[in-house]
Amino acid sequence: MRSSYLFTSESVAEGHPDKVCDRISDEIVDLVYREAVKSKVDPWSVRIACETLATTNRVVIAGEVRLPPSLLKKDKDGNDVINPSKFKSAARKAIRDIGYEQDGFHWKTAKIDVLLHSQSADIAQGVDNAADKQGDEGAGDQGIMFGYACRETSELMPAPLYYSHRILALLADARKKGEGDAGKLGPDAKSQVTVRYVDGKPADVASIVLSTQHLDESWDSKKVRQVVEPYIREALHDIKIADDCVWYINPTGKFVIGGPDGDAGLTGRKIIVDTYGGAAPHGGGAFSGKDTTKVDRSAAYAARYLAKNVVAAGFADRCTIQLSYAIGVAQPLSVYVDLHGTGKVSEDAVEAAVRKIMDLSPSGIRRHLDLNKPIYAKTAAYGHFGRKAGRDGSFAWERLDLVKALKDALKN
Repeated sequence: MRSSYLFTSESVAEGHPDKVCDRISDEIVDLVYREAVKSKVDPWSVRIACETLATTNRVVIAGEVRLPPSLLKKDKDGNDVINPSKFKSAARKAIRDIGYEQDGFHWKTAKIDVLLHSQSADIAQGVDNAADKQGDEGAGDQGIMFGYACRETSELMPAPLYYSHRILALLADARKKGEGDAGKLGPDAKSQVTVRYVDGKPADVASIVLSTQHLDESWDSKKVRQVVEPYIREALHDIKIADDCVWYINPTGKFVIGGPDGDAGLTGRKIIVDTYGGAAPHGGGAFSGKDTTKVDRSAAYAARYLAKNVVAAGFADRCTIQLSYAIGVAQPLSVYVDLHGTGKVSEDAVEAAVRKIMDLSPSGIRRHLDLNKPIYAKTAAYGHFGRKAGRDGSFAWERLDLVKALKDALKN
């Protein structure tokens, strides 16, 4: 392991075109879970894989679903078909909450197409009944998922991404509250933080990049820096900003046209922003728009949960966990642990322990973390990890309630 180096991660705000799409897709997931409860449909039966495309005053929602009756209507032949009205309403509410009221992208006037259809029966049969008979459900797809934790921040997240998220989250909060000139910022923004590591630990911030949309066309880069710098310094209050730190604030100058009017957005294009900022491997699957039979989502949450508890228990300063699955098969094909040379126990022992303390089948993960509920819209921006577990069950994978179980398992 290198001891001294620079490492950079980026984040994007909720108004970034791709994040608008992630938010709409996750609002659809939440809608389906809520409507299942209202219709007295078992939330375990919910299936959804929803993709969103956004461009100038246009949103397209597509994918596969298994829906409760309240989201269906009868066609002229008496067949059940998807009723688009509630899906359109959910998308408009998301766009309005993000803050888009521009000529080129407005929550009220954007044209919204809903192209959802029923889930493939071939996929459904493998998911509903696990082929290995070792779980209630099989995995919704094959693939590999990674979880990671480290001691660089209080939330056991890599420092460059953690601070990149904090900058944008503070600016978004100030914008929505209308705090002074921050109320004139637009929803679209990107941040990037470079951290200098000394002896393997974050020492200071070597460079800061922020590009943010602004609604006042007279603003230049200097004015934007005056507005945003106090929030950046607040976000970085617990890490030193180097004396020679290089600042790039709106380096191209004016940034008035933003969001899907400036660039088209798609669900699932910001998977590194969503996870660890490049500090850990990524299996390649996106999270947003998917119910938790899809191990792209649920197993990535489980892997983070386990890795965070391993580090919190004091068994390592860094931990990466990989899980792998086959479609229709419940139990993971492999569990791999890497403690990056910081472990106080063997990786083999941790691999055995995590299998012992948690059922890593899709149904086991959903039960353990109580994932069958509408808690996903809030994950769509500022990262799925390093967040506070909520009373509503959101971010349950950030809890540290496995520490004792891990210690007990590793004693034996």
